[in-house]
Amino acid sequence: MTQSRLKTVIVTGASSGIGAATARAFSGAGYRVMAAGRNAQRLHAAVAELENVRTWSGDLCDAQACADLVSETIGAFGGVDVLVNNAGVIHRARAEDTTDHQWRETMAVNLDAVFYLSRAVVPALRNQGGGAIVNIASDWGLQGGERAAAYCASKGAVVLFSKAMALDHAAENIRINAICPGDVNTPMLAAEAHQRGLDVTETIAACAADSPNGRLTEPEEVADLAVFLASDQARAINGVALPIDGGASA
Repeated sequence: MTQSRLKTVIVTGASSGIGAATARAFSGAGYRVMAAGRNAQRLHAAVAELENVRTWSGDLCDAQACADLVSETIGAFGGVDVLVNNAGVIHRARAEDTTDHQWRETMAVNLDAVFYLSRAVVPALRNQGGGAIVNIASDWGLQGGERAAAYCASKGAVVLFSKAMALDHAAENIRINAICPGDVNTPMLAAEAHQRGLDVTETIAACAADSPNGRLTEPEEVADLAVFLASDQARAINGVALPIDGGASA
């Protein structure tokens, strides 16, 4: 009897934060993982101890690179079952203070890459009878945030893109959902504080205090939710934008 192929996931932005935690969570759940990121050295360090993991470094803002990532994953693992679009950037500024470069970079990383990779992976998912795409959006894709005009626009677009794709592909057993984290204890949160000239420790403490449950969400909690949404246990969940924010959106 032929042994069934282990399921395979592509995780972008896997060199730190939510992406690294997601690569660990899927590896722990028995998946083969293609961990993607821009910085090869950081990426290798983040996933070096994981089983059944390969790395890919490149510019996901380029459509051909995204197509190559999907092709290389299929070549390495024999197929692909799940895509987690996690790579993201943030520039903390009002619209009038946002430069053209900041706007384009935000849209390219947060939205264009999601589109390019999703477009590239759908035929592979269809050919094997289905699969799942999990997009890491934000609570600021559901509501506005101060001094984050480009980021909010990009994440709001990811939410509606996820819903539109979910409708287009539901009959093909391809599910697309968006996770919308609030403040998460990641390097990006510290980077936001630096951008605004704030003390990192004080900023993290203030964000935790603002949450109804009195703490930040941890990357591992977002990662566990991604594994669940990709699993058969979530087979009836499609087209949702699910907050994970300690109750802040309530």
